Amino acid sequence: MKELLYKMFGHKSLSKEEAKQVLLNISDGRYNDSQLSAFMTVFLMRSITTEELAGFREAILERRVVVDLDCHDAIDIVGTGGDGKNTFNISTAACFVVAGAGYRVVKHGNYGASSVSGASNVLEQHGVKFTGHSGRLQQSLEESGVAYLHAPFFSPALKSVGPVRRALGVRTFFNMLGPLVNPVLPRYQLLGVYNLKLARLYNYMYQQSGVNYTIVHSLDGYDEVSLTSPFKALNNRGEGIYLPEEIGFGRVAEEELSGGNTVTEAAAIFDQVLANEATRGQEDCVIANAAFAIRTLRPGIALPDAIAEASEALESGRALRAFRKFVELNEK
Repeated sequence: MKELLYKMFGHKSLSKEEAKQVLLNISDGRYNDSQLSAFMTVFLMRSITTEELAGFREAILERRVVVDLDCHDAIDIVGTGGDGKNTFNISTAACFVVAGAGYRVVKHGNYGASSVSGASNVLEQHGVKFTGHSGRLQQSLEESGVAYLHAPFFSPALKSVGPVRRALGVRTFFNMLGPLVNPVLPRYQLLGVYNLKLARLYNYMYQQSGVNYTIVHSLDGYDEVSLTSPFKALNNRGEGIYLPEEIGFGRVAEEELSGGNTVTEAAAIFDQVLANEATRGQEDCVIANAAFAIRTLRPGIALPDAIAEASEALESGRALRAFRKFVELNEK
């Protein structure tokens, strides 16, 4: 590690093989917390390269715990995190709206490292017990429409760095890796990113992967369709910039999207959204993200029709029923 740190401190990047090897070593627990912290901090001072990201991804997937699910038609809905906005759990709520609309979701998630409430935090708050058992995950997917893969159960590297990430409390390159290393390698993905440079990096990587994807970024810095500003969407067919008003939504005030100061507060907002009892802005934000997920699964559908599907799933209570069924299946 010392040699690699000197190399990076000298403003040099790692080769794909070097990046892969260091992540394999992290997976094997070969570094102490101080070394891990120094290594992660380098990437706060400079951008990660395509070769480095590809090497890191290869290592994590090589050492992952493989789980066999029948999920060829399922989507992962995830944000990189690290946007500094501390929103409530928008992408997690969108998962259950998409499930309520009749689709299947295999969400890969973790505890919050740079925000109060990550996906694992809000689900655990509701009594969910995480599992790596393929039979239980398959049952959850079939009966509720959602299977949740808690990242540390499937990746030794992500488990090893968890305490250091939480101690640092800032965005690290592991935020970038999470969406790329879902252990079931879903064919569909909606990904939110916190800046345009990262959107272009993911766009390049996904083009080589065969994944049907949509990458979204709100131009005021949110790693999702926040409706607080214009946002950009990139997919297999091209890219475009959308205004909230052009797709039938009003502008949302930033304070409406806050997740509060505790997991309990974030979970309360999450519950209000799924119960169709939240503010218009909170619900619209979740609906918009769910609609782009539906459109990723069904590229031929018009955006207004995808929005209508997502709205109906939330307003009819089917999203809430999908969540309640999910909790019932996963709290044992």
